[in-house]
Amino acid sequence: MPKINFINSNKQLEVPEDSNILRMSLRYDGELPNRCGGGICGNCVFKAEEGSEYLDNVKVQERRKLGEEWLSKGYRLGCQTFVTNGDISISWDDQVTDVVKKRKPDKLKPTVSASN
Repeated sequence: MPKINFINSNKQLEVPEDSNILRMSLRYDGELPNRCGGGICGNCVFKAEEGSEYLDNVKVQERRKLGEEWLSKGYRLGCQTFVTNGDISISWDDQVTDVVKKRKPDKLKPTVSASN
């Protein structure tokens, strides 16, 4: 089973594969800041310090709220992110959280679908 190391709270949790970061933090008191749980507020933004290859793909809501700038620096939203099959270490920073919370979501360009 993978482990999530919450650097700020100095807690390490062993969790089932494909576990949501925020849910595991709430269930086992990992202390990741949170508010809405839906990718809207940005309170649960974290940085993957180690093991980012063991996180699932970036969701649309993360792309909208964080934008490419924050995603490229290794930031993700705990409510939208799942740990797959390896150990990860995450941290969070109040200053980054404040910036992300104030950030207006990007409007993503609609994808064109082929009609039959």
